Amino acid sequence: MLCGHIDLGMTRLMDLSERIGRRLKLQDLHVLMIVAQVGSMGKAAQRLNTTQPAVSRTIADLEDAIGVRLLDRSQKGVEPTPRGRALLHCAAAVFDDLRQGVKNIEFLSDPTIGDIKVGANEAFIAGLLSTVLVTLRQRYPGIAIHMTNVASLADQYRQLRERKVDLVLARLENNLVRDDVSEDLNVEVLFNDPFVLVVSEKSKWARRRKIELADLIDERFIAPPAETWSGALVAEAFKKRGLKAPKFAISTFSITLRNSLAGNGEFITILPSSVVRMHGERYSLNVLPIELPVHRYPVGIVTLKNRTLGPVVQLFIQRAREIAQAVSGRPRPRKI
Repeated sequence: MLCGHIDLGMTRLMDLSERIGRRLKLQDLHVLMIVAQVGSMGKAAQRLNTTQPAVSRTIADLEDAIGVRLLDRSQKGVEPTPRGRALLHCAAAVFDDLRQGVKNIEFLSDPTIGDIKVGANEAFIAGLLSTVLVTLRQRYPGIAIHMTNVASLADQYRQLRERKVDLVLARLENNLVRDDVSEDLNVEVLFNDPFVLVVSEKSKWARRRKIELADLIDERFIAPPAETWSGALVAEAFKKRGLKAPKFAISTFSITLRNSLAGNGEFITILPSSVVRMHGERYSLNVLPIELPVHRYPVGIVTLKNRTLGPVVQLFIQRAREIAQAVSGRPRPRKI
């Protein structure tokens, strides 16, 4: 009896595969994606340089081939049904795999040419990522790198799942190994990156071997907003010593601005240790001998599971590993 059910299931699956193979076209999926994106048959027709009846006919044929309704129509326009969203997700994967396949073919002709799409926040763009990109381009000048500045981890993961970026380079905070975050993602921890308090080499504090936080209570700080987890680290350090947190003279997420103003000698700032190691000499920065509260701040590369990465993306990842090893002194990255 069980075999009969299996045979029936296999038969239905083969019938569906044959129907899709005969009737489903990439162009039809492309039309569906455009319609869903603009929310209107008429606007999609303008985008595709065709007529609205032609677009409507394509969608109708696609729904007939799949056997379900893909779009809900109303006076306000159209929007995907749950089944339509499922097909759109598959369509995005199909076109992404095709793009990757073409890139791989190009790579066989010249293994030093290709595109990389990277998502990261401003801290990494100004820090570790800039070093990776510069050195990678020196080795492989034919590689084109496209950066997307994405502030939050949630948005970085969304960009990755929508295949708008090939990988994300991120500070993974403390929720790195939550099952709901990582079940569809590959996460490779490169190194742990603590935060440090920094001043200019010209600052009077740079010449002091022993400094207490109480000494700095009236100094001018430039840091991320106090309500953010990195900005709150400064307040936490003062609080643990029974001190009132200093008022930030300037609040900014910009690593470049913090480097520049701290380097001028007027401010104390908080930076990832890796940024100081890689760019401290350029801005004449000096780390103060003060330990901040210990937290785990892993830096890692996140990619999408079951997605084929092009050879040039693999080159990027390998270069990131090499630089991370030099920055952290760790023998090798670890995977989760």
